Amino acid sequence: MEWTALGVSALSFASVALLTPALIRGLRTLRLTQPIRAELPADHQAKKGTPLMAGLIFLVGVLLVGLYSHSPLSLFLCAAFVLFGAIGFLDDFKKAAYQDPRGASGKMKLALQFLFTFALIAVLFQIVPLETSIAVYGDWKLDMAPIVYLAVMSLFIVGSANAINFTDGLDGLLIVVAIPTYFFFFVISDYPEVKLFCLTMIACLLGLLIYNMYPAKAFMGDTGSLAIGGSLAFLAMLEKVELLIPLLFLVYFAEQLSVILQVWYFKRTKLRIFRMTPIHFHYSLKYGWSENRIVIVFGLVSWLCCLACLLLWKLMY
Repeated sequence: MEWTALGVSALSFASVALLTPALIRGLRTLRLTQPIRAELPADHQAKKGTPLMAGLIFLVGVLLVGLYSHSPLSLFLCAAFVLFGAIGFLDDFKKAAYQDPRGASGKMKLALQFLFTFALIAVLFQIVPLETSIAVYGDWKLDMAPIVYLAVMSLFIVGSANAINFTDGLDGLLIVVAIPTYFFFFVISDYPEVKLFCLTMIACLLGLLIYNMYPAKAFMGDTGSLAIGGSLAFLAMLEKVELLIPLLFLVYFAEQLSVILQVWYFKRTKLRIFRMTPIHFHYSLKYGWSENRIVIVFGLVSWLCCLACLLLWKLMY
């Protein structure tokens, strides 16, 4: 399958690279463009009017994976990607159509995320004989009651998906950070379907990066970022590498934690820890880093985390 998977991923890259300009023109014609929050830095205000929802182009890769592999696991991974992407699409559409930076209701998005997560976990247990335990080291495992495991993993999946969504705040940032994460799962997985899916997603991300790098011609929006988040979270659950996730997802969790800490500290003291959150804005406002510098540094951190996790995976599993 490896050589054929390379063919599917190469076709995905070419399709995304060639079709994205047409999608951008369509989004601009329909006036589905990005509104900008007033509190964002001045250089971000200039991005108002950039076409939003370019993450729709990832459906090309999902379609090619589904056409090539009809296995239940391949279809499951595609479904997880599409369902979380659909939540992001609802959010993006309200932002773009009504030029409302707030987007869809946070409660509604969370409710849909948990609903889809419960349903997807139930389906995954029918496809793959997963254990309701967390691997610790070698054969050591932390056994959990099924209901406890379901609750823990549901919180993990929804939390991780939103952490990854927070990372999509600068031109090309999430793409550059997510590629090493997909690469990690591609390397460690024993499932041909996972290897195919991860390689195809890397190809799609590279295809969109041509248009999403600074200055971006289009934004993937929550349509793309939530889809990426949901799929990566389910890959972590499927591959049973729970103890490596804090390191593998370090950039995503740092982005999310910065927001949580900022809100908590401000409510208690009326002061701020960071100049602005998510934390990538802090580096821009406090240290004067350019968008490209932040993207490169965060991407390098993600690659270092990926390589460290590969080493730990060899030692632990």
